[in-house]
Amino acid sequence: MYYPDELVEEVRMKNDIVDVISGYVRLQKKGANHFGLCPFHNEKSPSFSVSGGKQMYYCFGCGAGGNVFTFIMNYENYSFAEAVKMLADRAGVNLPEMEYSEEVQKKEGHRSRLLEVNKEAAKYYYYLLRSPQGEKGYRYLEGRALGKETMQKFGLGFAGMSGSSLVQYLRSKGYRDELVQEAGLAGFDEKYGMHDKFWNRVMFPIQDINHRVIGFGGRVMGDAKPKYLNSPETMVFDKSRNLYGLNFARTSRKNNVILCEGYMDVIAMHQAGFTQAVASLGTSFTSGQANLLKRYVKEVLLAYDSDGAGVKAALRAIGILKEAGLSGKVIRMEPYKDPDEFVKNLGAEAFQERMDRAENSFFFELRMLEREYDLTDPESKTGFHREIAKKLCGFSEDVERENYVQAVAERYHIGLENLRKLVVSYAAQTGFASPVVRPKSGIAAKKNTPEENRKKSQRLLITWLTEEPSLYPKIAKYITPEDFTEELYRKVADRLFEGLSKGEYQPASIISMFADEEEQREAAALFNTKLTELKTKQEREKALHDIIYTVKKNSYEYYSGRMGAEINAVNQVIAGKKALEELSKTHISLDE
Repeated sequence: MYYPDELVEEVRMKNDIVDVISGYVRLQKKGANHFGLCPFHNEKSPSFSVSGGKQMYYCFGCGAGGNVFTFIMNYENYSFAEAVKMLADRAGVNLPEMEYSEEVQKKEGHRSRLLEVNKEAAKYYYYLLRSPQGEKGYRYLEGRALGKETMQKFGLGFAGMSGSSLVQYLRSKGYRDELVQEAGLAGFDEKYGMHDKFWNRVMFPIQDINHRVIGFGGRVMGDAKPKYLNSPETMVFDKSRNLYGLNFARTSRKNNVILCEGYMDVIAMHQAGFTQAVASLGTSFTSGQANLLKRYVKEVLLAYDSDGAGVKAALRAIGILKEAGLSGKVIRMEPYKDPDEFVKNLGAEAFQERMDRAENSFFFELRMLEREYDLTDPESKTGFHREIAKKLCGFSEDVERENYVQAVAERYHIGLENLRKLVVSYAAQTGFASPVVRPKSGIAAKKNTPEENRKKSQRLLITWLTEEPSLYPKIAKYITPEDFTEELYRKVADRLFEGLSKGEYQPASIISMFADEEEQREAAALFNTKLTELKTKQEREKALHDIIYTVKKNSYEYYSGRMGAEINAVNQVIAGKKALEELSKTHISLDE
């Protein structure tokens, strides 16, 4: 959905960023800005800054930053259009009706109807659980030690004994049979006609990250099969790209996610205070779900069943997590089968201790592999060591592989050099990895590359300008937006210089130019580069002169290297040379 720039800017200006973020983060005023603990990463000392003057936020710890739209998009996981809509509602700004093509209108309308009918079904199941007809289901949930608040939080319900009560209810609400069938709430056959898909089951509404009901899971009362029945995939329900409980877990602001196998495990975890728990939806954990988790955390703790099937599922999930770039650890459940049983018997404190001692996923794999070998037999023990070496070849980075080689050698009492030789041997055979090259000295590679130094001087200039916009006329004599050699920097400078030349200073509006989240973050960093504290006026004047000179010199060198390849390069080189000659003889005063 596209909204006019003027309307977007009106919504932004009517939502003071300090007021909005204060609703999510506890802020304390320090000088011109407000500070608090960053909601986007785990930290103990505040590095999250909110500027009322700039109408922007920036975290000096993790680099998250942007304007009020960026914050809502990141915190609520909304699209830009959804963030604009939410903030418009908050400020009382009327947005125009969405204008879609006929085809898109039809598709979106159908999606909305599916979400509506799911929501109505969830309300019906919720009501039924709390009625005399749902007594059996309610007693079952109480027997599983769930409190009323927990049942309410997860919208738990009950599908009655009648084979068509939901169908009749939805018909009374005006929903067509075809839609009810498509939503996976009912089926049709010659003998029974339209009939409910779920009956005599405790119902678990499955919600997307925005708390919209997209499907259901049902646990049968009694010994009927299947024990758990889930909605089929629909236009709004993709099992491989959703996770049960993620709508709550994503705002838990913990530095990890607990991945469980079942609905009851997730609910038990949340009730015990572990609000970062999620579960896959009746299917094996998928790469799509791993990428979904990657938006929120870097570490996933596996709390799978301790039986053979659980171990097998955990081993599979570890590979998927690693492929997605996530760190995986395994929580040991013994002597209990699952997290639900563990917490009921030993309590939340004991579970937290198990979390704190969660096993490295690689060593979990080795421990499971060890079960297949008799380590008292030399031949079998040698076979185990060979398998370890093969697994170590899976680490593509030399440093990581060497760290694991040392740790494995110590844990399993294998000679370090012998293990290294074995790893190198298998690596050479398979081509998986190259021998570890240990550094000859302790000198680290320099991070300050010429490109990074060039970008830093440009960031410093933009930040200084936004802190002291009165300097613009002095800077504009020598610097133009074309002197910013990064495309994103140039776009920011172009809009900023245009605004400053007209006396309009709105850096937060510049963030809205970018639709991509990473670009918004990078643009926000341009306005929040840390300036060195300089005590005297002379020091500040020299620093400003040096920054301007560096930016111009880098620009001159940049365009000199593009002579003949870019049309305007010649003009930029000529202007750059002239400006550099003038700057080398000019003192820039900070006086008005």
